Parts: sequence; C-alpha cells; structure tokens
Amino acid sequence: MLFHTIDFAIFFPIIFALYWFVFNKKIKLQNAFLLVSSYYFYSCWDWRFLFLLMFSTVLDFYTGLKIEESEGVKKRKFWLWLSISINLGFLGLFKYYNFFITSFAESVSVLGIKFDPWTLKVILPVGISFYTFHGLSYVIDIYNQRIKAERNFVDYSVFVSFFPLLVAGPIERATHLLPQIKRERIFDYSKAVDGLRQILWGLFKKVVVADQCAIYANMIFNNSEQYNGPVLFLGAIFFAFQIYGDFSGYSDIALGTARLLGIELLQNFSYPYFSRDIAEFWRRWHISLSSWFKDYLYIPLGGSMGGTWMRIRNTFAIFLVSGFWHGANFTFIFWGFLNALYFIPLLLVGKNRDNIGVVAAGKVFPSLKEVGQILLTFTLTCFAWIFFRAENITLAFLFIKNIFVGIASKKVYIDLLNFIVFKAKYQVFLFLFIFILIEWIGRERKYGLEYLGLRNYAFLRWTLYLVILFFVIALSAEKNEFIYFQF
Repeated sequence: MLFHTIDFAIFFPIIFALYWFVFNKKIKLQNAFLLVSSYYFYSCWDWRFLFLLMFSTVLDFYTGLKIEESEGVKKRKFWLWLSISINLGFLGLFKYYNFFITSFAESVSVLGIKFDPWTLKVILPVGISFYTFHGLSYVIDIYNQRIKAERNFVDYSVFVSFFPLLVAGPIERATHLLPQIKRERIFDYSKAVDGLRQILWGLFKKVVVADQCAIYANMIFNNSEQYNGPVLFLGAIFFAFQIYGDFSGYSDIALGTARLLGIELLQNFSYPYFSRDIAEFWRRWHISLSSWFKDYLYIPLGGSMGGTWMRIRNTFAIFLVSGFWHGANFTFIFWGFLNALYFIPLLLVGKNRDNIGVVAAGKVFPSLKEVGQILLTFTLTCFAWIFFRAENITLAFLFIKNIFVGIASKKVYIDLLNFIVFKAKYQVFLFLFIFILIEWIGRERKYGLEYLGLRNYAFLRWTLYLVILFFVIALSAEKNEFIYFQF
C-alpha cells in the first residue's frame, strides 16, 4: 500500500476516525488497534513476510527481558548476541546471500573452478532493514542500561511496526517513541493541521518533483551511450532531486501521518542540498540512519577519541557499512567509500563541524562564499549519486568519463540545449524552481511548507495549498514506488 494511492486515501481516514472516536477511551485499546492496523498495512505488501516481522518482534521483546533479568555479564552478552545474530542473520539471508554467493562463484572462477551457486528466488521483505534496526537499537540500549525493558508486548510491537514508519523509516529509538506509545494521546487540532500540511508537502516532493525528475533521470541513465557531457551531468542532477524528493517526501508523509495520530517521529531530513560541506550534508541527510550508525557503530569503535588512524578507520567503517546497508551491490559500497573520501579531509583539518547552523540564518540570500560552498557540495554529491544509481561499477565510471569527454566542445552544449528544448518538458524545471524556492524560504523550519510568511494571508495560503494539491492529483496517474522500499 503506497502513501500516494487511492488505497491509502481510503485506509487512513478509516483508521483516523476509529482511532480518535471509537478506541480513544483507553490507551490499551488504542494501541491494540494501532497494532492491528499496522499489521494489515504491512500484509498488503506480502502477508507471508508478516510472520517474519512478528518473529523479529517476539525475539527482541523476549531477549530484552532476559538481558535485563540476567545478573552476570556473560548471560547478558549471550542474550544480546543471540538477538543481534538472529536479526542480522535474517537480514543477511534475504538481503545479502545472493550477493555473497555469486561474488564467491565469480572469484573462484578466476582460478578455473566452476561453481554453480544456489540462489534465493524470493523478493526482499519490504522494510526489513528498518524494523531490524529498530529492534537492534532497543536490545543494545537495554544492554547498555540506557532504558528498561518494555513489559507490555502490545506497546513494544507498536514501537516496531507503527505503520507510518514501518517500511522506510525514519529509524526510531525506543527512548523517543515508546514513551509516546505508552502515554495517553489527546487530539490536537493545530498539530493535525500541521500534519496535513506536511503530508501535502511530502506528496508534492514525491509526485511532482521525484516522479517527474525520474522520467528524465531514467531516460539519460538507461541510454547514457546516446548522450555526452552536460546532458549526462544533467541526468545526475535529475537523479539527485529524484532520490531526495522521493525519500524525504516519504519521510514527510510518515511524520505528518503520525502527527495526525498524536505521535511525533524523528526528523529524517533537514534541507541537505543547502549544505556547505559534506559533513553538514551527512548531518542533514537520512538523519535517523546516520545517527544510528554514529551511536551503535562509530562511537563503540572509538569514535573520534583515538589518534588520526583510528578516526580515519572509523570514518571509513561507518560509510562503507552505510553503503552496504543500502544494498548488495558494489556500487553502494563504492558510494559509501567515495563519501568517506569526501569526509576525511574535513576530519583531518578539524573542519567537519564548522557548519552546524542553518545556512544564511535570518537572511534572504546567502553570501557568495556560501553559494560556492553549496554548489561544490551539491556537485560532489551528484557524482556520488551516479554510483548509487548505476547498475554496476563499470557503467558508473564510464558515465563519469563521458561527462568530461569533449566538455570544451560547442557541440556538447548544443546537445544539452536540444535535450532541454525538445526532450525535457519545461514543467520539470518550473517544478524544481518552485521546490527549491519553498525549501529555501522554509529552511529554518522542520519542513519547507511549515511556514512561508503567509500565516496572516489566508487567501494566498489556501491558494498555494490548492495549487500544490492540483499538481499532485494531475500528475499522480502513474504510481511509482518509493526508492527506499528496496532497502
């Protein structure tokens, strides 16, 4: 069930009405209803994988209790590693088994050994990476005595399977979400309106920005041999906005939907394409995953407390694992490696935390220096996205090579002009302009449409909402899945 479909448009109002007007008398009934609704939502993808979600939930709930009850360190470690091993075992089986077994077969074939591997003929369970990380953070936090084990199985199950975040995040922490699940929730009209506004902005990002950019990103990447320099780089730009609009759009819809149910989720994006360096970009992109790796991998490895070698090692570790988390393909690993290369110089000169605040805060325009920093960071990010988008490493390097071939020739710019005029529709550039403008104006808020200085201008505000809604409806005929469902 996709957020931008008629199915969800029917599903959610029914859930909303029953949640607030039928099951609102007791928090236990409300949570039980949330759990059933979430399981139904997940079963719409493939009901068979619902049992895998349930098994993971029971495993982490039980091991969490055993970790807390165990007195000796060895017993606590046993239950911790039992949970980690089984969770990562299932994740590895479904997500990485085919990658490892085929890579092994290719490696031994170089030695003249023929090996016909047996591969899994199943689809990846949707959301497995996300709910696995929910459970892992929970048991690790119990082991480190940051939280107490949850005794109510229904409440814990809602934490793991809450449907707005179930299939593509954000990756929540028990310290943040469980207390909200356990306490009574009262309908707040202003928060509900804010939730609807964020949903509308998320739909605009997905349907109007991401899906329209996808048309031209796919056209260029799938036929890259037909294009040269500037057109290829334009394809990388289109994909950059496609993946940002797609994933941050999903996050906005998830956060807005949760807010309508009286629950606040973690912010997952904070205007990453306005970053002034790559370190700032990673503080603003997929925030819940970046912070997860920082807390549960980078810091346990020693963080930045050791010498230069340890800091470099830990930086590469977190980026390579982040790349591998995204998928079983060397393109994702190299994407992580490349971002680590971008990050290391800032780390070595101690400038990785120079840009903490919002760019040009309180100002209408950024300085020329900030414009240059933003454009450089965005360009580096676009080159990294080429590896993320390409089918294999070879095609990615060939794509980049062809960007620079004949770059000084007038012909390549004539080809770019021809592509823009005759193949790309002018609307996509108009949508991107409007999108960037609204994001820039709203960059000091939680999301772009939260506040545009129109609070006292009801007619203009509602006109803007209706125009956005019009384009969402007009362009939503083709339902494209969210990119991060595959992760």
